[in-house]
Amino acid sequence: MNKLRHDLRLFVSERKWDGYHSPKNLSMALMVEAAEMVEIFQWMTEAESILIDAEAFERLKDEIGDVQIYLMMLADKFNLCPVEMARMKIKKNRIKHPVDDNRYGKFR
Repeated sequence: MNKLRHDLRLFVSERKWDGYHSPKNLSMALMVEAAEMVEIFQWMTEAESILIDAEAFERLKDEIGDVQIYLMMLADKFNLCPVEMARMKIKKNRIKHPVDDNRYGKFR
């Protein structure tokens, strides 16, 4: 993560883009990229979404990369580690959604 953070800071700095990368703009860009990822699957059935073709797979890889980049840059603005934030959220979700909670039992 530190290497990715460093590489992104350097990439942005070399292009003098930091002035555009406010938390507001980064969060908006993150949503745009996430929407582009959704667009790949938009008209597929559940089964089709699991077995995507090579072209869709390449697009998916690009969009996942874009989402990760913007998420990392947004987290960096607040000195947060996305992996650590995910770990903390999983702990909260374990309490909120215990294993014996049957509300979602149809998939068990």
